[in-house]
Amino acid sequence: MAARKRSNGKNKEDEVLIPDKLYFRIGEVAALCRLPAYVLRFWETEFPQLKPVKSSTGQRMYRRRDVENVVRIKALLYEQGFTISGARQQLRSETKSDKTQSTIPFPTQSLAGLQHVRQGLREILSMLSTRRTG
Repeated sequence: MAARKRSNGKNKEDEVLIPDKLYFRIGEVAALCRLPAYVLRFWETEFPQLKPVKSSTGQRMYRRRDVENVVRIKALLYEQGFTISGARQQLRSETKSDKTQSTIPFPTQSLAGLQHVRQGLREILSMLSTRRTG
């Protein structure tokens, strides 16, 4: 009758220490995340965020971002109780919110400022082009 506490969800996610490497083989990722390799291969079909590149020999090579996604997916499925479709939807919404926060690095209301920068760039371009011809 009492609801189970899931306070240790974040701690489990932090337990995976990802070495500072460019690429990881599927066996390395499986060992790091304590998952069978077949689960990783299945998740690749279910989660578009997991796209390991394949080496010339056909070996799956996971990047750091892929390993971080595996850790996140594992936490959503095993610790937070999401279904696969629910976890997919959650990851999609997290990705959308990240994109909306990072897509606008500059204020958009200053059209006059942009025109001033363009004019300065045109002046620099004309100075450079007169130098080349002169």
